[in-house]
Amino acid sequence: MNRVPKNYSRRARVATGGAVLAVVALAGFGAVSANASAPATTSAATTSAAASVSAPARATITSTHLTIDAATKAAQAALDAAEKENQRVTVAVVDRGGNTIVTLRGDGAGPQSYESAERKAFTAVAWNAPTSQLVERLEQSPNLKDIPGTLFLAGGVPVAADKAPIAGIGVAGAPSGALDERFAQAGANAIAR
Repeated sequence: MNRVPKNYSRRARVATGGAVLAVVALAGFGAVSANASAPATTSAATTSAAASVSAPARATITSTHLTIDAATKAAQAALDAAEKENQRVTVAVVDRGGNTIVTLRGDGAGPQSYESAERKAFTAVAWNAPTSQLVERLEQSPNLKDIPGTLFLAGGVPVAADKAPIAGIGVAGAPSGALDERFAQAGANAIAR
């Protein structure tokens, strides 16, 4: 091992020693990183245990989903119905899980209408009922309004297939929930055509 000559100052020897330690540490880290990214060798027994497993039919369920075309058709029909009455609204269509499929914001719709439409659509599909009916349920169960993502105002309608909810259509921005819900219903009716 090379020794630092005695004529170097203590400060120079500390700095040199620190630099050497840094290089050694980086080299060690590089070796560990290289080993961590190297593919592990496995035996045939381990490989077969990691193969995918096919679930039996009794352990699965098939669900129905609204297509993007049907959701877009419904949203456009709801927006058209609102525009015929000179109403500036936003329309949202969500799937069974409350995920947005499509949202159309009409010209001049207020900024609050976007989130309100999505939440009305989610509320309608979550309870498989028009949100105007759910507003009445709040009288018996006021804590329902505390459920995240919901909005218990008229303007949301569910879409069902074989009596099971598959989507929700929400409209927000008209001066009354009754109008919002009428436009949402026009969107739902467009799917049936």
